[in-house]
Amino acid sequence: MSRSELDELFRNSPAGPVPKGASRGTALIVPGGFLDRILGGLVRLLVWKGKRFRTDPDGSASLKNLISPLSIELFRAEVYPEESWFSDGPAVILDYSESSILVRMIRDEIRQVADGLYLGQVFLWRTRVILFMLEFPAAVPARTSGAA
Repeated sequence: MSRSELDELFRNSPAGPVPKGASRGTALIVPGGFLDRILGGLVRLLVWKGKRFRTDPDGSASLKNLISPLSIELFRAEVYPEESWFSDGPAVILDYSESSILVRMIRDEIRQVADGLYLGQVFLWRTRVILFMLEFPAAVPARTSGAA
C-alpha cells in the first residue's frame, strides 16, 4: 500500500485493545514500493524486530522494543489509549517520554487494522517520521473433545 492508502487505513481503523505479548515488527520507511521491502527487511535483520507488550503489576500496560539481532528488550514505553495526533479519535499510545531517556522524544500511535495486526505511526518531537506494522501471532483455538 502507498503512504496515502496507509494513512487512510489508519484514519478509518479503531484503536483496538491494548495488545499483549510479543509482536513481529515491520518498518514501513518508503511504503508502496520495492525499496520499502528491502529497507524493512534490513531494519528487522539489523535493528528492530518488534515490541513485547505486558501488563504491569499495578494494572498499567508497558512495552519494550525487541532489538536485533538477538531480540534484546530495550526502550520501555508506557502504553495507554488517548487521542491521536494524526487523526480524529483514539489510538493506543506508546509513550517513551517518561521511561526511556535515550528515546524520550518518540511517541508511537497504533490502531488495529485486522485481527492481530496494528498499523503504527512514529512521531519524533511531534513530527511524523515513519510507519510500522505489528503482527501478533494468532491465538491457538481450544481443542474440543468429542466422541469418535
